[in-house]
Amino acid sequence: MLNRQGRPTAAGEAGINAHPTFTGNKALAQVEPLLFEIGRYDTTGVDIDEPEAFTPRLGGLERKEAIGLPGLSEPETMRHYVRLSQMNYGIDTGLFPLGSCTMKHNARLNERMARLPGFSDVHPLQPVSTVQGALELMNELGRYLVTLTNMTAVALSPKAGAHGELCGMMAIKAAIEARGEGETRKVVLVPDSAHGTNPATAALIGFVVKPVPAREDGWVHVEDVKERLGPDVAAIMLTNPNTCGLFEPQVAEIAKAIHDAGAYFYCDGANFNAIVGKAKPGDLGVDAMHINLHKTFSTPHGGGGPGSGPVVLSERLAPYAPVPFVHMGKNGFELVEQASDATEKPFGRMTAFHGQMGMYVRALSYMLSHGSDGMKQASEDAVLNANYIRAGLSDLLSLPFGNKPCMHEVLFDDAWLKDTGVTTLDVAKAMIDEGYHPMTMYFPLVVHGAMLIEPTESESKSSLDLFIATLRDLAMAAKNGDKERFTGAPYHAPRRRLDETRAARNPILKWTPPSPVAEAAE
Repeated sequence: MLNRQGRPTAAGEAGINAHPTFTGNKALAQVEPLLFEIGRYDTTGVDIDEPEAFTPRLGGLERKEAIGLPGLSEPETMRHYVRLSQMNYGIDTGLFPLGSCTMKHNARLNERMARLPGFSDVHPLQPVSTVQGALELMNELGRYLVTLTNMTAVALSPKAGAHGELCGMMAIKAAIEARGEGETRKVVLVPDSAHGTNPATAALIGFVVKPVPAREDGWVHVEDVKERLGPDVAAIMLTNPNTCGLFEPQVAEIAKAIHDAGAYFYCDGANFNAIVGKAKPGDLGVDAMHINLHKTFSTPHGGGGPGSGPVVLSERLAPYAPVPFVHMGKNGFELVEQASDATEKPFGRMTAFHGQMGMYVRALSYMLSHGSDGMKQASEDAVLNANYIRAGLSDLLSLPFGNKPCMHEVLFDDAWLKDTGVTTLDVAKAMIDEGYHPMTMYFPLVVHGAMLIEPTESESKSSLDLFIATLRDLAMAAKNGDKERFTGAPYHAPRRRLDETRAARNPILKWTPPSPVAEAAE
């Protein structure tokens, strides 16, 4: 049977209305209520003995009422979460074109290594003598990172990209203060196309943010940077490759201008996935750069973690790297925990413990299994795949900065949707019906209706061909006036489209039991 687009219907679609079910389930597409709607409050799936009399030690803060959780049997609980997992889309489900967030295949080798005893169960308060293997792994990971970037030092403790930004900028601030210029150098230059965390990080630690415009070609020009330089400028925060999916061709000239003005060059390393093994940020004049281990060197990524954002530092900033850090001592590897124990000038400590051991293991496993040539090829393939998508869609979708080569992600705008009545959001919702996670929408903000697509190096030619064909079909449908296909989408997802503005402004954060329905008297 064909649907209204003339294509075969999705599994089960033909019988949705003709054959309704008593349960509301449609074979494996099952309706899943909330736990509160399934369980009972007067029972539990676990037998717990009544505690003996005791005196609470919480100073009156102990719970006074029932906790209010539904009691379920173990099979009910397991089925609930398995069914919810079947409604999720992940990198193991299909191509994940989320631009600027590198959702590559998560090699199971990396997962297996991270679960080895000694890594998976290591505790941050163990005696150093019992964690020599873990410290050696961290030391080796740090060596790889400084080699790949041609930098001098690395701070492994930051937990994610934004945390790494904070670390790098705090090192810059410490260096400026050590020069006696802390009261005069208060300005940080940030391009308009930067990640939103860049200006937020600078402002958080007391800097004043001054924007640098991106021109119509999508690049930051050295002339625009020089116009804003002065004795009050502390640093520039530049992403390279930038968030428009382009390599900054004047990056070396920008770095020289920054250094000549006595300032520092912070590079946002979110897009390092495009240049690993191809270009070393230290050679380009970078002083500090965070690296998203969970993006560039392994996945999982997203959902709140686990993340890891080490920061590599140039010779100018290396003395200010925070504690703790790994050091080879007389009796093996040591952790320098206190700034007073360091021979340099650490700006302090960012986090209670060192970092995310699981991501250290995953990242080093990725590096060792690929080797230097494999990491270089991964970068080349990421760039090749993005340009393959660009070439396959450039005649139907519009490119804001012209049809020129991109890096690991390709950026389209919504000019091709003019007069169709279809928006970027509508296209994204229609992609859900086609079985794809949507691309990044409306970012970067310098491009109207942005659609940022990153296929990563993980995808085969056949998977890219199907993705391109799907987007071409969507583009032709929009141009041919099939507005309903988009504005009502998604039609086949477990849940239909939400009023996202209302959901964000007036979220319902607590489940309330429905009012009982009165039964009519006989």
